[in-house]
Amino acid sequence: MHPIHAGLRRRSLLAAAALVLPLGLAACGGSDDGSDSADGTTTVSVGIIPIIDVAPIYLGIDQGFFSDEGLDLDLQTADGGAAIVPGVVSGQYQFGFSNTVSLLLAGSQGLSLKAVTAGVQSTGEEGADFGAVVVPAGSDISSPADLAGKKIAVNTLNNINTVTINAAVRAAGGDPSTIEYVELGFPDIAPAVASGDVDAGQLVEPFLTIATGGGDTQVVSNYAAADPDLEVGMYFTSADYADSDPDTVAAFTSAMNKSLDYAADHPDEVRDILSTYTDLDADVQANVVLPRWSSDVPTDAVSSLADLMVTDGIVDSTPDVSALLP
Repeated sequence: MHPIHAGLRRRSLLAAAALVLPLGLAACGGSDDGSDSADGTTTVSVGIIPIIDVAPIYLGIDQGFFSDEGLDLDLQTADGGAAIVPGVVSGQYQFGFSNTVSLLLAGSQGLSLKAVTAGVQSTGEEGADFGAVVVPAGSDISSPADLAGKKIAVNTLNNINTVTINAAVRAAGGDPSTIEYVELGFPDIAPAVASGDVDAGQLVEPFLTIATGGGDTQVVSNYAAADPDLEVGMYFTSADYADSDPDTVAAFTSAMNKSLDYAADHPDEVRDILSTYTDLDADVQANVVLPRWSSDVPTDAVSSLADLMVTDGIVDSTPDVSALLP
């Protein structure tokens, strides 16, 4: 690539990556203690990440699923699931959204969490999933096995993206222990790939569409490769809150299940709702690959992640999947 064009591409990727910012705290209510209001509704605080994955909860609010259950949601945005888990444990949030490996890891570390419903799943389609490993145009990396011995950027070390990449490399006959992982925020990964600071990077939507639109090539859809039914993230609460207020948990679960199923059946409305809580460019919003949403939690897929955590040495013994799942 001509150096001028390369520079322009890097700047455009940096600018595009900065588009995924929350418009602000989307909220219906304002209490953070799960309190009842004068009109009989219960306000609960929910810790979320302002990404495509959580579109169903915004749709559910819009469709009245939560108000029908007597709930008033106070959505609180966080940078990632790592901040949401302690927020739920401490009672700052009554519910939260986080990736499945983080939840299993928290349980292995003695934090009592309880998933209340599914969150977001892989589409199961290679080359058409909402997460993938990308390389720059012209790279000699063309298969998962070629990732062995390379430097790969991920948003968090020793978590869902590393274990699923390792699984894909292992299945292709490569040795994932030779991979050097580098931790970067999602907005910084595509520019690092473009500049050659890393050989490859794992991206989720909308960063994936932005990167491939700039010329990057997908090597493997790591979620789909690890398990076509991979449960990437879930909504959860603390075990203490589940025990102390089971009626509110049941109401949230019911409304969230309706929201997940509605999102699955109305992809156009999903794309429309994105503009209410992100600053996505209209073209990117129209072209991102949407994940799969379902109210059913694929137990086997969660168990496969637990096994991969042991294989990669993230935990010494298999996490207790049954203790986490509803």
